[in-house]
Amino acid sequence: MKRWWKRIAILAGIVLVGVVLRLTVFRPQPIPVTVHRLARGTVEETVTNSKAGTVKARRRAKISPEVGGRVAFIGFRAGAQVKKGEVMLRLNDSDLRASLALARQNRATAQANAREACLTAELAGRDLQRTRDLKDERIVSAEMLDRLESESAASTARCEAGRAAIESAAAAIALSEANLDKVILRAPFDGIVADLDAEVGEWVSPSPPAVPIPPVFDLIDPRSIYVSAPLDEVDAARIAKGLPARITLDPYPDRSFEGRVTRVAPYVQDIEEQNRTLEVEVDFTDAEFARTLLPGTSADIEIVLNAKADVLRVPTYALLEGDRVLVHNDGHLEEREVTTGLRNWEFAEVTAGLQEGDRVVVSLDRVEVKAGAAARVEKEM
Repeated sequence: MKRWWKRIAILAGIVLVGVVLRLTVFRPQPIPVTVHRLARGTVEETVTNSKAGTVKARRRAKISPEVGGRVAFIGFRAGAQVKKGEVMLRLNDSDLRASLALARQNRATAQANAREACLTAELAGRDLQRTRDLKDERIVSAEMLDRLESESAASTARCEAGRAAIESAAAAIALSEANLDKVILRAPFDGIVADLDAEVGEWVSPSPPAVPIPPVFDLIDPRSIYVSAPLDEVDAARIAKGLPARITLDPYPDRSFEGRVTRVAPYVQDIEEQNRTLEVEVDFTDAEFARTLLPGTSADIEIVLNAKADVLRVPTYALLEGDRVLVHNDGHLEEREVTTGLRNWEFAEVTAGLQEGDRVVVSLDRVEVKAGAAARVEKEM
């Protein structure tokens, strides 16, 4: 019996040593994790553009003179600010000015001819009246009276023709003045010259629609800057004019800018081999900042559909499948089911399952991070 007791004691000692070693030397090290301490805040429901948006200007004119000709004067260069009505370009107009001078001379001639014809008509009218008085006294013949009546009518017609010639000459002057005005290109609105594609001495042509002739000027109104972006058609029913939005721009990667939806297209774009999208326009709240942006800049928009303030929220990327989270509690990871409400790509509203101050694990990229594992907080957010 003593021998057996000795064996049992030796075996118990070995087990005890093994337990002690397991709890000390061979004890697994706690997994370092990053946690987010739950707090209250704002959660928003948002939608974002499906493809990159673009900064645009509502008032942007690519303009050329109405007629072709050789450039004689350029009033503004690229980057210059212009006021509505200012002369931006003038073509050589020597031939048109000569035509205008000829039209004015023709009017002067027509006026002189009309005066002569009308004076002759007045004289013929007086002669006719005197002859009619003499006819009553049987002094002149009927043949003479007929001749004078014909001459008076012809003179009156020549007078009327002269007056019509004056009006025709005036119309010719107006036409010449209109043609002369076409060689002057004026600014259609206040703006900035974005581009100039001509030089003094060069020949320029009009740039009608559908004709591949580059315009002479590209004029932009910086007060009309906005963002146009396509959204997936599935969000069409939820988007409305007036909704708040946030705008991010490639030149300002660490900032976002407040805006508001000002237009929702009344149709869905159906382009072959592309997803169907809904075009949305967003204006910047800060109009002065918008004036500094360059049309053509890439932009993204995030439209806020709904928002709740002062609610318990958890980072969306901390949610596991089935709305579960891992909570760091007394050195171990504990799995909990949560009930969520409003959510977006950043935060989800928690309505049940967690309390303010709980530390939810957000570093879920390792397989050993799982329920029941020993863990230590390496970083708290």
